[in-house]
Amino acid sequence: MKRSRFNEEQIIAILKKQESDISKAVVCREHGISS
Repeated sequence: MKRSRFNEEQIIAILKKQESDISKAVVCREHGISS
């Protein structure tokens, strides 16, 4: 099984950031992940 680059806390923080007014494309670009 492939190990995730992000731990649970980081994933939650990214998702909360996306729920705010920031667009999904910007959040993905900042963290180097695909949409």
